[in-house]
Amino acid sequence: MTQQSKNRIRFDRIALILAALIVAGIVTYRFTTKPGGTAMSSATAAQSAPQTLADLEKNTTDHPDDSEAWRNLGVAYYSEQRFADAVRAYDRAATLKPDDAALWSALGEARVMASDHDPMPADAAAAFTKALELDPKDSRARYFDAVRKDLTGDHEAALTQWLALLADTPSDAPWHNDLVRTIDQVGKINKIDVADRIATAQTQAPAPSSQAASMPKAAQAIPGPTQQDLARASAMRPDDQQAMVQGMVERLENRLKDDPSNVDGWIMLMRSRTTLNEPDKAARALSDAIAANPAKADYLRQQAGVLGIR
Repeated sequence: MTQQSKNRIRFDRIALILAALIVAGIVTYRFTTKPGGTAMSSATAAQSAPQTLADLEKNTTDHPDDSEAWRNLGVAYYSEQRFADAVRAYDRAATLKPDDAALWSALGEARVMASDHDPMPADAAAAFTKALELDPKDSRARYFDAVRKDLTGDHEAALTQWLALLADTPSDAPWHNDLVRTIDQVGKINKIDVADRIATAQTQAPAPSSQAASMPKAAQAIPGPTQQDLARASAMRPDDQQAMVQGMVERLENRLKDDPSNVDGWIMLMRSRTTLNEPDKAARALSDAIAANPAKADYLRQQAGVLGIR
């Protein structure tokens, strides 16, 4: 493999990870939604599942044929960036409940993140395809199927698919703005005019959803990269790519110093630190958030619990 090819894989990898962070809201939304489509509150979700990883693992041992037990374990492994373990858990859950599209799309995402070299492994693409066969409206599978097309160079097909997803996304959905930003950035990078198409898709979107409004704020994605960030990443070393992601989070942290009453911003910072596997900094963000907003302490602790911060 040439050095240019290796650099391209690294760039595809960091771009895909950033894309995955953008759709993190979709992931958590699906896992806090009951089969009938009614969104559970974060408190209900927390009460319905064991509180520690050890409890979750024991639950799968005690109930090896319970797909929900394996699903919950997959969520926990994924949140701790134990992606290979998440693959194993989701694979078991999907085997037990093969008609659940959300399980297949979760398995696909875990396979993507567990891959050290291929930004879209064949088995991940197959899982997304399976999810879409079961539920053509599965948001996560639709998003990542478009990512797959973008990675193969079919940027127009990827944009068309993302725009179709945008047309099905209420304006108050937690991932709405990040989806718009992704479409805009990919369009600019590849010199494809998407401004009018974005506007058209947004006029076709359903009315604001009370389900999205009730989703835990902790499921919000971290701030996405700018067009210049993504363009610059292709020439970066892996350490520099990591620094780029860190820089986005640090900019958020600096904004909170000027506006400490921004509760949603503190929740986003906690989520970002958790995503970057920085539990001490995530816990410190919770402490700082409570110190700045004592009247919101219970709410902040509840949201931190969604992220596994204690």
